[in-house]
Amino acid sequence: MAEERLQNILSHRGVASRRHAAEMIEAGRVTVDGAVVTEPGIRFDPAAVKIVVDGRVLAAAEERTRTIIMYKPAGVLSTLSDPFGGETVADLLRGKVNERLVPVGRLDKESEGLLLMSNDGALTLALTHPRYEHEKTYIVRAAGKWSEEKLRVLRGPVEMPDGYVTRPCPVDVVHVGRDNVTTLRFRLREGRKRQIRYMCSAAHLVVLSLVRVAVGALRLPDDMRPGQWRDLSPQEIAKLLQK
Repeated sequence: MAEERLQNILSHRGVASRRHAAEMIEAGRVTVDGAVVTEPGIRFDPAAVKIVVDGRVLAAAEERTRTIIMYKPAGVLSTLSDPFGGETVADLLRGKVNERLVPVGRLDKESEGLLLMSNDGALTLALTHPRYEHEKTYIVRAAGKWSEEKLRVLRGPVEMPDGYVTRPCPVDVVHVGRDNVTTLRFRLREGRKRQIRYMCSAAHLVVLSLVRVAVGALRLPDDMRPGQWRDLSPQEIAKLLQK
């Protein structure tokens, strides 16, 4: 087998995107045949070496490709581990899957809904790299006196606390309640951390609940409940990658 860059090996095995894999290597989290390697571009024959990431042996290349759809519950971290002992999506799968699946993108701890987990590096890259701009749909319940001016603010652009200015995006009103709770639908093609919450804050609204209901053409199944998951079919994966 031809030699590959170490960061590419990790990406192809579904550990992380190439950029994140490079960061992991530089942080000293990867060993090759027992020696720590901190240069992402160094080349190895993946079939001839033992690669360990965060103490776990990297799965062999012949491990089957697997992607699941999960309803991430609120209060659960979309990471593989938490140094503070919080519950993670990996805990929901522990003992139930043999493959090492990683979250495809992120969903805030307080948020819930559709989260994909996969060991398919090419799929992960296609869904998380900014240049592909896969649309994600969210249903948000927000508290605050409603006005059409707030809708204009939500549709953007909105300046984030770090100075980043969001692009205008479709936001629709699903329902305006009598109790000053409004249900909104957001469709984003960018995914800055806590973006919707900051957008709502700019419109003087407080997010009560945030549920991701779709990624591209793939929707969260109506019968799926928080904490449940299942494998994606080849047809669903094809739908997921539609532009």
